[in-house]
Amino acid sequence: MTMNNNHPFHLVDYSPWPLTGAIGVMTLVTGMIKWFLEFNMYLLILGYMIVILTMYQWWRDICREGTFQGKHTIKVSKGLRWGMILFIISEIFFFLSFFWAFFHSSLSPNIEIGAMWPPMNIVTFNPFQIPLLNTIILITSGVTVTWAHHAIMENNYSQTVQSLFFTIILGIYFTILQAYEYLEASFTIADCVYGSTFFMATGFHGLHVIIGTIFLSICFIRHLNYHFSNKHHFGFEAAAWYWHFVDVVWLFLYISIYWWGN
Repeated sequence: MTMNNNHPFHLVDYSPWPLTGAIGVMTLVTGMIKWFLEFNMYLLILGYMIVILTMYQWWRDICREGTFQGKHTIKVSKGLRWGMILFIISEIFFFLSFFWAFFHSSLSPNIEIGAMWPPMNIVTFNPFQIPLLNTIILITSGVTVTWAHHAIMENNYSQTVQSLFFTIILGIYFTILQAYEYLEASFTIADCVYGSTFFMATGFHGLHVIIGTIFLSICFIRHLNYHFSNKHHFGFEAAAWYWHFVDVVWLFLYISIYWWGN
């Protein structure tokens, strides 16, 4: 029976990866609970391995579908774009909850934290040191990822390689600086509501930077293997949208938590 892809639907092939992904996440969360209660990390490591292997193989299959098998038609590409847009909107509301918690506590600090913000005995970060440097790094990475997008649109292979490489390096540099900042922090996530909101908001943003860096690294490898053209490069566009979202969230974090919150 011949297969015809000229239809207005996104029909995916049978895949085991949703099942293995669910098993991996369940193992990961169960292992995290076991780690918290018994300080045993074996199940946690197993969960991480299953999730990482699932991510690799699922991403590999999608790259094959879009690049070699011709299954990402105009209709499918449009659906993928809307899926990415809705995903980013859901992420906006995810971070909105952290900002809500921060402003709820900072605009009306209660008596338990000294009726002041930042709370008593909390030594905050200087917003004009590492936080400002990280802001410059992320703004610069937004410029380089836009440069990469324009280079792909113009079929400029070498400039796309250079700009994507710079973006990935800047993402790694940001993560290193944030890790150093956490090590130097005078407070922890357990230090009242300030520590909780600070580390939850900046920590999840740091996780998103790591995910975005991995996303761009995959695009870098795909570009080296000539997977993208000026007409067919949504994989990169999705990574670029995600990276710009991460940039904008950091600007709000810097202005509200690091600068105004101090």
